[in-house]
Amino acid sequence: MKKKRAPLTRETLRRILSEFPTLPWSDHEIDELVSPQMGVITGFEDILDAVEKLSETDLGETGPAGGWRPEDIVAKKPKDPAWTSMPVYELAPLIESGKMSPVDLAEVFLNQIETANGALKAYITVAGENARLAAQKAAEKIKKGIYSGPLHGVPYACKDMFMTQGIRTTGGSKVLEDWIPDRDADAVQKLSAAGGVLLGKLNLHEFAYGATGENKHFGTVPNPFDPSRLAGGSSSGCAAAVAAGLAPYAIGTDTGGSTRAPAALCGVVGLKPTYGAVSLKGAIPFCWSLDHIGIFSRTTPDAALVFGALGRDVPGDPGWTQNLLDSFLKASSHDLSKLRVGVPKSFFFEKTDPEILAATQKAIALFERSGARIIDIDMPPMDHARAVSLIIQLPEALSYHSARLPEKKELYGQDIRAGLALGQFILAEHYVRAKRMMEMFRRDMGRVFENVDLIITPSCPVTAPEMGARFVTIENEKEPAGNAITRFTSFFNLTGNPAISIPSGLHSSGLPMGVQLVGRPFEENTLLKAAHALEKQMGRVKKPD
Repeated sequence: MKKKRAPLTRETLRRILSEFPTLPWSDHEIDELVSPQMGVITGFEDILDAVEKLSETDLGETGPAGGWRPEDIVAKKPKDPAWTSMPVYELAPLIESGKMSPVDLAEVFLNQIETANGALKAYITVAGENARLAAQKAAEKIKKGIYSGPLHGVPYACKDMFMTQGIRTTGGSKVLEDWIPDRDADAVQKLSAAGGVLLGKLNLHEFAYGATGENKHFGTVPNPFDPSRLAGGSSSGCAAAVAAGLAPYAIGTDTGGSTRAPAALCGVVGLKPTYGAVSLKGAIPFCWSLDHIGIFSRTTPDAALVFGALGRDVPGDPGWTQNLLDSFLKASSHDLSKLRVGVPKSFFFEKTDPEILAATQKAIALFERSGARIIDIDMPPMDHARAVSLIIQLPEALSYHSARLPEKKELYGQDIRAGLALGQFILAEHYVRAKRMMEMFRRDMGRVFENVDLIITPSCPVTAPEMGARFVTIENEKEPAGNAITRFTSFFNLTGNPAISIPSGLHSSGLPMGVQLVGRPFEENTLLKAAHALEKQMGRVKKPD
């Protein structure tokens, strides 16, 4: 019979915290951390529950998760305000032909930012001078007959987790408020090489450490469809900026759903490529084992174009980034007759808003009508997935922040300090066991994809929660808002599969809903083409006024 664990008391937690000499906490700080408002006691109980769950699983000879193995890879007024609603694939030919100037286009977006960002809080830093200079260079190249491709002269923005040379990079925190890097992150370098025009740095949940997008330092980004609702996180500014027309596309990060979830809540496309397919060098880490880059756009073809500029050469899919416009736009439709779409039998369709379920079922029916074969599938057990994520995230986040935390503790937000404190309780034994389970999940997903080409699920079980909401209620049950937002996305950070959220319509509340497609590792081509075929039938969500 399982021994019942004694309840954790404030006195016990105070004693544990006081015993960490390498990361000391004063008596006042300990009192603050163990207060009911901070939730550290509840969080520690969650860790103990997670450790118990992991200890119940027979891992056999499974080692810790590592990289992919070969066998795993099967100041002017806008000249045309409508430009802020146009997708990249429509802007690109206008720029290439000279009908649209990159300089004018940059001014349109900078004007839009100046007008709307005060209320939206999407941008932490607007890089107007940088954008105008980059736009001028892009225009001069076109005059000389030099065209770098469909992103040439097109503005974009990036989550403030990416290093940008000469432009401050805060991580959404006061800890790095005045940090100006001396180089660009790899992703920013690649977009610059493609002719991209960086407009500025976007808001986020502090250090990407949360799914609601709340930020006490730079303000919480409201949902463009309803300012009383959250945009979601952690990449809140990315989703809101693209949805509201403050950037044609944006790049963010995704550790548990930080791209797909806010994209779904804000009615835009959110792509998480395969783990390792795009370099994150020069991006502030949250959790090295789970961090992925994220792409936000208005359409799936736009996401494909950006991924084409960012993606590394990957095995099994050589040269697919060439002729992307032809591939996505000139074909009347993508042939789905050989596509096998997996529908999970459980978990992903439980405790979910009925309208979101109906929208997902509609997407499944559209796939079937287009010739795809629909297959019910058994997924790996999901009971331990959140526990595994938690036990990997907490110590890795603490590892990155431990050098600054003792001296700058007061500059961190309370929720971040509480999370970092929890990271001290994860033992090496627990961490390694979680990594072994992560590897087991990857192998299990490899077996699932022997029978299907894609998996379809709702992106989120709920629409955007209210500002400040700690919990959401689904089927008369309360669930922490952050957990609910990422319930259907975080598992695929553990497995590393590419996944995309596309809009599936508007809820009766007027808020966007999303559907998630998941593909095999490094088969973004199949994933994006299927998403585009579905997107064309479901239609785009109109930009909010």
